[in-house]
Amino acid sequence: MTNTSPIRIAEISTKRDLKRFINFQYKHYKGNQFWCPPIRMDEMNTLSRAKNPAFDFCDAGYWLAYRGDEIVGRIAGIINHKANERWNEKLVRFGWIEFIDDPEVSRLLVETVEDWGRAKGMNGIHGPLGFSDMDYEGMLIKGFDEQSTLTSIYNFPYYVQHMERLGFGKAADWVQYEFEIPPSIPDKVERMSLLVQEKYKLKIVQAKKAKDLLPYAPKMFLTLNAAFSDLYGYTALSQKQMDMYVKSYFGFVRPEFVTFVVDKEDDVVGFGVSMPSLTKALRKCNGKLFPFGFLNILRAIKKNDVIDMYLNGVRPDYHGKGVNALYYNEMHRAYIKYGITKAVTSPQLEDNAKALTIWKNFNGRQHLTRRCWIKHF
Repeated sequence: MTNTSPIRIAEISTKRDLKRFINFQYKHYKGNQFWCPPIRMDEMNTLSRAKNPAFDFCDAGYWLAYRGDEIVGRIAGIINHKANERWNEKLVRFGWIEFIDDPEVSRLLVETVEDWGRAKGMNGIHGPLGFSDMDYEGMLIKGFDEQSTLTSIYNFPYYVQHMERLGFGKAADWVQYEFEIPPSIPDKVERMSLLVQEKYKLKIVQAKKAKDLLPYAPKMFLTLNAAFSDLYGYTALSQKQMDMYVKSYFGFVRPEFVTFVVDKEDDVVGFGVSMPSLTKALRKCNGKLFPFGFLNILRAIKKNDVIDMYLNGVRPDYHGKGVNALYYNEMHRAYIKYGITKAVTSPQLEDNAKALTIWKNFNGRQHLTRRCWIKHF
């Protein structure tokens, strides 16, 4: 029997409700072979006011949509005051949006965030966005039958029609590439790498263990702040955020797949961070690390033929000098050595030509596109 109860929107205020908010997606995408379950613990830490340092400059609210006692949708509203100041805007962000294929549900969820933002002096709404660029960004608009990854959003095709019906337009698109790893490094990349290294007196950090990277990780985030400063909606990471990311992620990276390029002062001028794909492992454990999910994660990190390219960037004063050839050359060498046959990039803005030119050297395809939507009140 179909439930015809009216839709009710409820703001969440307890840890129990936050768990319901997080858990909805696992039911929503159950059985979907293209969705990559996020790590539940990471979701809780990101959305927790007590654990996420972004709350130093962000306001946020979370809402669930109910039909009777059944959860049928969710949404987060975020006001990033630092971003609004940086871009001279008054925009509320929406994120963590999920809904069943019912226009009433999506309308009420979005209107709730619009009303919340309007009451706080905002004059527009955009998303999906998180607290920072390290969170999920962009709604999938192309590639619904392609495998998603840990660092990116998956959603059903009908989401696009709902956003268009609600009056949203395009703010920015991110694209992702999948490409095969060539069995040898192109000569021109090798030559470019050596030339750049000698000309600018640069060197590659040689790390045998993850802890060898720790002294350089904070410097990497400083370079990331500088390199990403002009990208859509970017907000510079605070020191507390950088400390959190170093502590959270640099303890288990495989140093073979992380490359830092440093100058004669030992400062990071370019970086490439990649990891063996965790997609299959997360599907097996459905995002749960305990009691045994972490074993799937460890196996995926140790033995894998697919790599996910998470982050890369070059300090602005080294733009156009071929520094990216250094870290891609080094990582390519590691991919060959450890049997990596395929790589998937992180989402990159479609108009970020500097970041996209490198892929012309590889046999690949642009297979995923995600959109940030925007609407002014």
